[in-house]
Amino acid sequence: MTATPEADDFTRPFWEAAAEGRLLIRRCGDCGLAHHYPREFCPFCWSEDVVWERASGRATLYTWSVVHRNDLPPFGDRVPYTAAVVDLTEGPRMMTEVVGCPQELLRIGMPLRAAFRADGEIAVPVFRPEAPAPSL
Repeated sequence: MTATPEADDFTRPFWEAAAEGRLLIRRCGDCGLAHHYPREFCPFCWSEDVVWERASGRATLYTWSVVHRNDLPPFGDRVPYTAAVVDLTEGPRMMTEVVGCPQELLRIGMPLRAAFRADGEIAVPVFRPEAPAPSL
């Protein structure tokens, strides 16, 4: 059992962009709203007129939880890690991981920037503080 995502024909552009250090989201041509996770239709108006769009990579921290135990590979080797939900500047909310910041310094609304971590054969978007995290 693997917990890492696998690219398929539909999500391949997302994973290829991530491997190049770019974050993609989907935007609806009818209602204009952006969404993430990638879907073949708009979750707001159900239109199938959706296209890939490069996101800025900027976000703010919505919430987080520090995970101290996870038995699923490859997560067990990474504990503790900070599972998070971020609000992308373009509007969508995204589940991710915050890296490069001690948990004591995390704050709701803190500005974050996308980074990418190699995870097997794919690159996974993670987020780090936009400014270097201050020392404790």
